[in-house]
Amino acid sequence: MAFVADSADVADSAKLGEGTKVWHLAQVREDATLGANCIVARGAYIGTGVRMGDNCKIQNFAQVYEPARLADGVFVGPAVVFTNDTYPRAVNPDGSLKSASDWDAVGVTVEEGAAIGARAVCVAPVTVGAWATVAAGAVVTKDVAAFALVVGVPARRIGWVGKAGAPLRQEGEHWVCPLTGATYTERDGVLTPDAEG
Repeated sequence: MAFVADSADVADSAKLGEGTKVWHLAQVREDATLGANCIVARGAYIGTGVRMGDNCKIQNFAQVYEPARLADGVFVGPAVVFTNDTYPRAVNPDGSLKSASDWDAVGVTVEEGAAIGARAVCVAPVTVGAWATVAAGAVVTKDVAAFALVVGVPARRIGWVGKAGAPLRQEGEHWVCPLTGATYTERDGVLTPDAEG
């Protein structure tokens, strides 16, 4: 059974998976689907129709605008923003107030296990690859490769991270996780885990 704090606002048509918790002042909009064991922390916003997998953590005051898609195990840090409008305007060229029918929402996709650091901004449409880490305060304007560590404005890759989240060390032809000892191989700018024996 899901838990919803008394002060949270969860639309009747939203679907919350078993064990999911929505905390104080958070809002989950219409037709959003959250998997099992997710956490939506204080003041976070989950937009209409957003899809989240299992075991995701959305930290305080993060803004996940539709049509974002988050795979299993995604971490979204405090005050992160996922945008959804390529050419944002409050009004049309004739001065009339824009409505939902005056633009096409574009989304951010975050693949399995990836982490987005505090106050980072992901400018849609972008994809953050599996197990990648976006550093705090980064502004992501182009796709992020799986296992990449990206920093800065605009975000650029400065290294690789493993599934445990720690930066990898290069040892000969392999990259090694200092926490788990897992090894990875880089070929043509793509990092893949080595087969575990």
